[in-house]
Amino acid sequence: MKIVHAASELFPYVKTGGLADAVGALSGTLADVGHEVSVFVPAYSAVLAHPDAAAAKVLLRLKIEMGDGFLSGDVRAFSPRKNLTLYLIGREEFFERKNPYGTGTRDYEDNAERYIFFSKAVVETLRLADIQADIVHCHDWQAALIPALLREAERRHGLTLAVKTVCTVHNIAYQGVFPAGTFALTNLPAELNGMDGLEFYGQMNFLKGGILFSDRVTTVSPNYAKEIQTPEFGCGLEGVIQTRADDIVGLVNGVDTAIWSPEVDPQIPARYSAMDLSGKQACRAALLKECGLDPAFKGPVFGMVCRLVEQKGVDLVLANRSFFKQNDCALIILGSGDKRLEEAVRALAAELPRKVCFSGRLDERMSHLIEAGSDFFVMPSLFEPCGLNQMYSQAYGTPPIVSRVGGLVDTVVDADDYPATGTGIMCSPDAAGLGAALQRALRLRADKPRMATVQRTGMSTDFSWKRAAVAYQNLYRDSL
Repeated sequence: MKIVHAASELFPYVKTGGLADAVGALSGTLADVGHEVSVFVPAYSAVLAHPDAAAAKVLLRLKIEMGDGFLSGDVRAFSPRKNLTLYLIGREEFFERKNPYGTGTRDYEDNAERYIFFSKAVVETLRLADIQADIVHCHDWQAALIPALLREAERRHGLTLAVKTVCTVHNIAYQGVFPAGTFALTNLPAELNGMDGLEFYGQMNFLKGGILFSDRVTTVSPNYAKEIQTPEFGCGLEGVIQTRADDIVGLVNGVDTAIWSPEVDPQIPARYSAMDLSGKQACRAALLKECGLDPAFKGPVFGMVCRLVEQKGVDLVLANRSFFKQNDCALIILGSGDKRLEEAVRALAAELPRKVCFSGRLDERMSHLIEAGSDFFVMPSLFEPCGLNQMYSQAYGTPPIVSRVGGLVDTVVDADDYPATGTGIMCSPDAAGLGAALQRALRLRADKPRMATVQRTGMSTDFSWKRAAVAYQNLYRDSL
């Protein structure tokens, strides 16, 4: 099949979260099994600075209609591996910035214009380069206008650019909602701007367009596909999702085992496997030393890697500060985001300098070390479409402590509920639930044979993208 992906992030070129990992691993795996795969991503400064991008050649000069005017841009292309072509949509004014979406304290004011331009440029490149896609797969709100723009371009030019379209909702909390006047920049027919189209409570909603106008809608776990059809998790779009109930499917993301495996990971100080966990102790000592803690510390180490936002349950961890005060344990947190949460975590680290370490930066090497060196991974999300860190943790023999929400339900087996197959600890998404789970973690670690069984069971679970990609291939074929 000829498969086209369009996304605002792509590992290893630009990453702010799991979206980049998912798109990078899925597209690469599909290419490896023989499909002809193209991936479109904005030509951010970080992308252009990547060594691979040195091979990119200007393929096309674009003239994109934006409301009453036109904006120019270009398309660079290169092939980082067999069967995979990357297309970089360039316009210096829009994309050559330090961060993809905002300054760190607020979103860029021209985000609507930036991603309308990106989406139109994808469609125009499909036409001019005559890619003839079987599937065009767009990810999240930044690319969600592509299905509607693609069909309108086909109508205008009297041709077929793609047989079917797919839109994946990685996180329905982020929808791309902008003022109503933004619609004019799409140059779509006026009838698409009503309640049954892109209009959303007097504004314009990009993600709503992807849900309504793609042929199939996917989310990143079966449980999340059910949750987003309810008011509790639908973020105002539950009614729209319900109208596509027959066309929506939840497919669990995978783990790129070439990058996330303790048997081959070059970013950790010692390799190890389910059959020989001894290397994990070396990783633990290295993690503690890196954090300025005693490498010989004997108590449990709790790790946390996430964006510091309300969704990730950071407040629940802070609400359990007494647990870390009263027990002989360590807490290591890596992440950045909401300034209030950053300051609160930093204050906890200052209060308990011999127990709590905080690093407020994006550090891929450190995230690998935390996964390998921690005894438990803390992930008490209030909602979680799929989540990747809980799968990384199991692969690294680090039982995750997770909330019973979204994809966490689909990927973690509670060790108390199912002693023979347990891989982690599950709890309700509240402070008391997390507190009880932390106490259960202490008991689990104290029982060394049981702890080793839980670790090995998690490490033996197949979370690979080879497994996950089969589900996407079946979806594509069924759609076609």
